[in-house]
Amino acid sequence: MTGNIESRLKELGYELPPTEGDDYYGTLYGTMKPFHIVGSVLHLSGHVPIRDGKPVFPGRLGESVTVAQGQEAAALTAMNAIAGIKQALGDLDRVVSIIKSLNFVACAPDFSDVHVVSTAMANRFVEIFGEEIGIGCRATIGVQSLANNFCFETWIEVEII
Repeated sequence: MTGNIESRLKELGYELPPTEGDDYYGTLYGTMKPFHIVGSVLHLSGHVPIRDGKPVFPGRLGESVTVAQGQEAAALTAMNAIAGIKQALGDLDRVVSIIKSLNFVACAPDFSDVHVVSTAMANRFVEIFGEEIGIGCRATIGVQSLANNFCFETWIEVEII
């Protein structure tokens, strides 16, 4: 039986990326767990905008990456994170709420619209989970670089049942 969130994904025309085998990027970044559950909190390791094994819009905002491209990368990262949640839980309907996200935007030193980029990820969570579940606390930090030249990365905590 398909759950409510799975049905919502299909209704919106979204397909989650794989989270295992050679297609899953999480194993490429060294010694780490893709997720860890403590009580009713799921902690996800960093998720990035990757598709078919390649960074989407590599580079820095304010240099080689536009705000619109950064927003697209952040929305894709949300989908990758949702796939990570499904990997951890098996059932997306176990999500009670997005507790918080810590977002990193690779950007030029004078780029200050990092929050505009991460809002695209937050909006995707709201689109899929609804406002009550999908809106969490958030911080976004501009950084000089990220692994493999990604322009965006997020680290998320999720309340679960």
